[in-house]
Amino acid sequence: MIQRHIAAYLLKAATEYPVVALTGPRQSGKTTLVEHLFANKRYVSLEDPDNRAFARQDPRAFLKQYQGGGIIDEAQYVPDLFSYIQTHVDKSKQPGEFILTGSQNFLLLENISQSLAGRVAIAHLLPLTYTELSGTLTQEMDIFTLLFKGLYPRMYDFSLDPTDWYKNYVTTYLERDVRQIKQVSDLSKFQLFIRLCAGRIGQLLNMASLATDCGIDHATLKAWLSILEASFLIFLLRPHHKNFNKRLVKQPKLYFCDTGLAAYLLGIERPEQLLTHYAKGALFENFVVMELIKKRFNQGKEHQLYFWRDNHGHEIDILLSRGEELIPIEVKSSQTITSDFLKGLGYWQDLTHNQEAYLVYAGDINQRRTQATCLSWKALSEIGY
Repeated sequence: MIQRHIAAYLLKAATEYPVVALTGPRQSGKTTLVEHLFANKRYVSLEDPDNRAFARQDPRAFLKQYQGGGIIDEAQYVPDLFSYIQTHVDKSKQPGEFILTGSQNFLLLENISQSLAGRVAIAHLLPLTYTELSGTLTQEMDIFTLLFKGLYPRMYDFSLDPTDWYKNYVTTYLERDVRQIKQVSDLSKFQLFIRLCAGRIGQLLNMASLATDCGIDHATLKAWLSILEASFLIFLLRPHHKNFNKRLVKQPKLYFCDTGLAAYLLGIERPEQLLTHYAKGALFENFVVMELIKKRFNQGKEHQLYFWRDNHGHEIDILLSRGEELIPIEVKSSQTITSDFLKGLGYWQDLTHNQEAYLVYAGDINQRRTQATCLSWKALSEIGY
């Protein structure tokens, strides 16, 4: 099994809280991980109709099966169960008694906030980090193959064809998850919406334009975006408020939680297409953003990432908040560093007088330059965060 960096946090949380909840997108490896880490606990999935019916009809009898603790997969399917879990753990006072997982973050967290507040540690498992994957590879993978394949574990466990797998992934997501959400009545239009989102990776989110292109109203667009975000399909990077007396943009930037899914939605069928594709830079930036977010999530922490752009076009791709410090990161998909890449960082340094800065690029060599530390995409873990 691929070793996951979040494992240490989950084991620690299970010694401190009676309930540990692990959320994340479908196929990110949640079930495999918790069954491995908590092998002494009984496992049950509430996606199984019989298990779900039992939990709904007789929750007390259902929980009696797990007196020594249990793993309840896709727990959000039976919301009433959370109140019974609360009553049980309040009496037993045993740490790490229940491990809950769920791929529908909006439903799981809503139920947790209502019934298990203060009793649960919440963590998010996204697809693999490059560091997790690289330890299992027999030969090095180039960045464009990585962007094309993405980082879902199953892709590497079974050497699957990315195009086929993502086609089935999208279909399953639409049929299994979205059909349960009342705001979505037109699945074909929703699928168009997902593809149009993929075409806007790394861009400011212009909601009026996206709604027009999808043929939906503003309220529907907001509801659909929240569905994608809560399902861990997209991630919205918010602008930082620090303005230095300048007007700033207010819209977030849109990214996908996995570049392989985004590449499929963009119609990319081979890694070689990325070399000349218009979305090459955006997908590379997407990869860098998500690697930094995964690093925080794997520590059981919220991410502290933003971007910065003023109304004169000056921009920092990523601002990493480290306490009182804001660390700028510029991202370039070129495999060669040029001095032009450092201009934005220089502008930021003149404004802030903070000299720590990074340039992440698609090459292989790390360099220390006057204005920034230039890191290969393979060395992202060196950024302290």
